[in-house]
Amino acid sequence: MTTPAPGTTPAPAPAPTLDALARPGGTLAMVAMDQRESLRTMFVEAGTDVDHAGMVAFKTEVARALGPLASGFLVDREHEPGRFRDLLPATCGLVLAADALEQEPGGPVEDTGLDELVVAPDADLAGAVALKLLVVWRRDDRREARVELARRFVEVAARRGVLSVLEPVVRATPEETAAGTWDLDAAIREAARELSPLRPSLYKAQVPSQGRGEVADLERACVALGEAVIGPWVVLSQGVRHEAFLGAVRAACRGGASGFLAGRALWSDVVGRPDVPAALRAVSVARLERLVEVVDAEATPWARR
Repeated sequence: MTTPAPGTTPAPAPAPTLDALARPGGTLAMVAMDQRESLRTMFVEAGTDVDHAGMVAFKTEVARALGPLASGFLVDREHEPGRFRDLLPATCGLVLAADALEQEPGGPVEDTGLDELVVAPDADLAGAVALKLLVVWRRDDRREARVELARRFVEVAARRGVLSVLEPVVRATPEETAAGTWDLDAAIREAARELSPLRPSLYKAQVPSQGRGEVADLERACVALGEAVIGPWVVLSQGVRHEAFLGAVRAACRGGASGFLAGRALWSDVVGRPDVPAALRAVSVARLERLVEVVDAEATPWARR
């Protein structure tokens, strides 16, 4: 190793590439475990009361079970992110959520901002190689402000020397709902055309039609989405039934996706089980194994996007 001359500043470390979150062939098979109030709601719906320690324990078990298969693992600041870096193998890159969520207990996320405790210049990123921001995309009077939020996020991640994962989730305005003009797939594509040109390291999109409908129609919708996205992209599992997610990922990969970053489709029906480690081994590991097979066979390696 060359020692810098006295009085000089060492050269900054090279910025990571998506290889830090990828499988050997350049595809992406990542697990999301950054749920906060929504995870608490899942426990309530399963008839189980949970405190902070219980939330951490569940997330820890998911990391133990799925981390060895995953190429990336997404966590949040509130549930002790440092412990996950020690739990995950070197083949699984850590992603840290940088979103501050506006969410009523038991309700959906209504809007987001940047978590200033995560994006501060001297913040401890717990060994993360990437940051993630959820943006609620609507055709309302805050649309432009959300674009600027996404732009700032991409810039902050670059300054910190980590990857940026941008996750727009589209929502109808009350006016669109009342008029019956809401088109989910058109909105997903419009959001991609508006936000992916900001060039996040990775764009995380909803599955068209929530994975419903005929296979050929879903694949055509995924091709159209892939044409709208600039750069590498993956799909999330929000809104997609457990049994439909494998086919949804296959369709997305055939449309140009590099894989997935998913949570609920992998582990939500394990929440509240009496023996979580056993249920994860029996249910979630098998699901992830099948998804990895599809991604390795069908996905576009990220460097080719």
